[in-house]
Amino acid sequence: MAEGWTRQLKGDVIEAYSAGIEKHGLNPCAVKVMAEAGVDISKHHSKTPEEIGPVHYDYVVTVCGHANENCPVFPGKTKVVRVGFEDPPKLTKHLPDGEAKLTVYRRVRDEIRRFVESLPGALTAR
Repeated sequence: MAEGWTRQLKGDVIEAYSAGIEKHGLNPCAVKVMAEAGVDISKHHSKTPEEIGPVHYDYVVTVCGHANENCPVFPGKTKVVRVGFEDPPKLTKHLPDGEAKLTVYRRVRDEIRRFVESLPGALTAR
């Protein structure tokens, strides 16, 4: 969701890449709630930093505790910034598919949007 928002809202000033510590596939609930907000992430796919290739990152933003705790070391002057968002799949694993589950995804989607709207300034303030 963070890559989708960043490309949609800040694509003119930020080149966004998204990767995780492990590949989990694209979450259909995330795709659905982002589409509701007018952002199509259906063509995105789960990848690791190694799959992105050699890119110089000014900032690496971790959006969950697991990623922050297991974040690889990035060379040069890359600044790693932790921004904690709750993990919708973890929060909703006990819920059946439906509105209750989507409500959690929507809340986190909107929190991520507010953070992305504050970029790039929020990164230099950390």
